[in-house]
Parts: sequence; C-alpha cells; structure tokens
Amino acid sequence: MPTDGVKIDVVIPAIAKDLGTLPHVIDGVRKHVMHPIGRIFVVAPGDEKIKAVCKRKGCTFVHEGSILPLRKQHIVYRSKRWERSGWLYQQLLKLGSSSIVGQRRYLVMDADTVLIRPHRFVEDGKHVFYCRNWSQPEYFATYRKLLGKKAPRPRSFVTHYMLFDKTKLQSLKQKIEARHGTKWYHAIIQSINRKKQFGFSEFETYGNYVYSGSPGKVRLKSALNKSLFTSPAALSDSKVRKLGLSYRSLSFHKRKGYIRNGGN
Repeated sequence: MPTDGVKIDVVIPAIAKDLGTLPHVIDGVRKHVMHPIGRIFVVAPGDEKIKAVCKRKGCTFVHEGSILPLRKQHIVYRSKRWERSGWLYQQLLKLGSSSIVGQRRYLVMDADTVLIRPHRFVEDGKHVFYCRNWSQPEYFATYRKLLGKKAPRPRSFVTHYMLFDKTKLQSLKQKIEARHGTKWYHAIIQSINRKKQFGFSEFETYGNYVYSGSPGKVRLKSALNKSLFTSPAALSDSKVRKLGLSYRSLSFHKRKGYIRNGGN
C-alpha cells in the first residue's frame, strides 16, 4: 500500500505499438508506486484498442491532439537513415501534459517500461530522481541553447520515467520562453541540431533544471533498469521476482525502428 502522503497523477503516452506492454505498465504503477494515485491518464492517438485498455484498467484516455496546438506532422526531424519526429513529439506531450493533470505532481511513464520494485518519488521533502550513468552529448548542447547555461550533469536523468512538479516545470517553460521569445515547444524544436539523431531529452532537461536550482532538495538513486527484447506476458511471476532482486524496472523494447527516449 502507498505510504507517502504526496498524492500524484500518472501520465502514460502511448501508441498502437505499445498495446502489448501498456496493461502491464499500468499494473506496475498501481503495485509499485508508493504514493496515493489520483488518476492515470493515457495520452494517445484515437486508437480504439488503446481506449479499450483504458476502460478495462480504469484509466482516463486523453487524445494527444488536445495537449498541444501542434501535431506530429508539424515536426520535421528525420534523415535518410532515421525518423525522430514522433519521438520528439512524444517528449513534448509529456511536458505539455501538465495541463491535464489535477495534482501538483505527475509521474510520466514510458509505455514500454514496467516497475517491478517499490518506488518513491518524494522522500523527506526531497525530489527523488532515478538515474543512470551515461547520456547523449547533444542533450546537453540543447540544454545550453535553451537556458543559456551549462547543465550540472550530476548523473543522467534519462531513465524511462520521471515525476514532474508542475510549479517547477512551469518555471522551466517560462525561462525558455523568456529567453527565446516564443512558446517553449517551438523553442525546443528550433534549438535541436536536426542533423543529430538524439537532439533533446525532456527528462535530462527537467532533471538538470531542478537539480541546478536546489541540489540539496534532490535525491539521486540508481534506476537499475533492464532492457529486454521480449514481451511482459512471456515472463513468469517467479522470473519477474528474480529480476526484482537486481533491477527496479524492465523495459520491453521493440526491435523494429521504434526507439524510445529511455533507450537512448
């Protein structure tokens, strides 16, 4: 049962390719997030199968077109070898989802990542970030363009899920808009080096921004994420329990051409 009094909402952006993992992601959140949960929002295109999962799991479906005044087709971020427009659009949806949640804090989950151990995102008044030890150089180049300063980079904040505080996120957006004279999402799109495949990370940007403002109020923990190229349904309960001895979460990556932010 949740033990921390900080109530949160949950946002899970998803597309049709996530149907095999989405129900397990939702179940993992309900089992392993140690906070009272308000509502779980699934942000997606108008896919009837995703809507059916939401109905079955008691989640709120939100059409992605209602989050931002731009759509995937408005973003051109590709080369002859790779296509990243949808990847970037989904990151903007995560940041834009502050407009739909009712709680001050909301947890964003990648729709291919299942929590398998208890998680707390606020402890002793400190914001908990789950981290890893490597990142992409372009994330920090874009951070500097957006905010005019170097990211502190204590560790990498790119780990498939993150708790956002709407007050801190609004402050970040306002600073970006003041510096660039345009809406925060346009500033992000304009600041990316589109010749690079990994040009922006919402998690890296927000995590470094919060850390730079008050490092003493941040607690960093190792994410201990395991990437698998199988489906959650293929794992027995005993196998998941065994993996839980070494890992906090499992990411079920797709093999063909769909790369999520946390896998970068």
